[in-house]
Amino acid sequence: MTDATTSETTRTALRVENATMIDGTGATPIPDAVVIADAEGTITYAGPAATAPPASGDAFTGRVIDAGGRTVLPGFFDCHTHLAYAHATPPGRRGELDPVLVTYDTATRLRQTLDAGVTTVRDLGGLATGYRTAVETGRITGPRVHTAVRIISHTGGHADVRLPDGTDLSGGEMSELADTVDEARLAVRKVLRAGADLVKICATGGMGSPYDQPDDEGLLEEEIRAVVDECRRHGGKPVAAHAQGNAGILNAIRGGVTSIEHGYGLDDRAREMAGERGVFVVPTLSTVYAGIDKATMEPYHYEKKVRWSGITKENISRAIEQGTRIALGTDAAVCPHGQNLMELSYLVDLGMDPMDAIVAGTRTAAELLGVADRLGTLAPGRVADLVVCEGDPLADIGVLGDPANIVCVVQDGHVRKDTKGLLPSATPAGRRP
Repeated sequence: MTDATTSETTRTALRVENATMIDGTGATPIPDAVVIADAEGTITYAGPAATAPPASGDAFTGRVIDAGGRTVLPGFFDCHTHLAYAHATPPGRRGELDPVLVTYDTATRLRQTLDAGVTTVRDLGGLATGYRTAVETGRITGPRVHTAVRIISHTGGHADVRLPDGTDLSGGEMSELADTVDEARLAVRKVLRAGADLVKICATGGMGSPYDQPDDEGLLEEEIRAVVDECRRHGGKPVAAHAQGNAGILNAIRGGVTSIEHGYGLDDRAREMAGERGVFVVPTLSTVYAGIDKATMEPYHYEKKVRWSGITKENISRAIEQGTRIALGTDAAVCPHGQNLMELSYLVDLGMDPMDAIVAGTRTAAELLGVADRLGTLAPGRVADLVVCEGDPLADIGVLGDPANIVCVVQDGHVRKDTKGLLPSATPAGRRP
């Protein structure tokens, strides 16, 4: 099992040994650690080798991953992706594309994301629920999916990708338009009918939209409140707000959203309010560090990106300094797919401690998605999602950003990637030749 596209269809008990463990909680790393998962894909032990159950005799009859001194961490999250698109801006005439090829290309991007060490994604616009089902049922291999399906925007707002003649450049897959409180409620009902795990709204304009600016406000505060209330009425679904300028950020926080996406214009008041109300911030720094290319961008898009780059870095740096609750997200499609964990380096560049950056991509992200009781940390009772990487990410966080350094990915107890042959055979532990 040495191919990067390895994917087990059956599951056995696993034992990872000879590893330094970073468990996702922010605790001090454990050298010479062992992680054990049972045949159901549940972690039963994660700690020092000295106190681990024995690996010989009948005590353990699964398979051993010898990490060879590498680092083992929880599977990571990307809380802001657009996997249905190779490039998010401009969206192109998606309705004219062959849907079969779109499906295959999307499946490829899911696989690339998993191979980068991301075992769970939250897709915030364009990804149909069929991909979630396809992953869950084993039809394709990729991260487990939480999807917003479509984005709720006002007419002419950030997610309105219609031409003046009414042509929808996304093929009807990107947005629901809402211009009143009642329409906002109806839009929520439509995306929930489509199977959405959460609701995404536009509280401001954006970078890639030609008709507005990041400082422009999107849905009105009362419309945002209606969206949040409608989600409350339907099982308490989370609400993610695309919010870049500070006025719209404040509207979204006051309206009761779960997370602020981008948050480029966050000021002290907004940061304070977010902390008081338990609102997460997903800063998508990859769009600032890796998403600016004059040769491939529309002039209006490039100009906005350049103008906002310094503002973003200053405000997110202050948010990090002040302890804002940050979860990892990249806006993949605006930035390249399959390089998701480069986001960790950008967080560190703006002042975050490497361990805190890892927590942002594991435990905090799991809290945002409401799955921290199952995912995001390496502990008994958690699902066996883990990655093995080359090097020491606390000494050089950049090692995680290169998918080549992610040498093993385990998802729900299944070995999905093993480029170094760390799991050479199905021979039970203690009985290897």
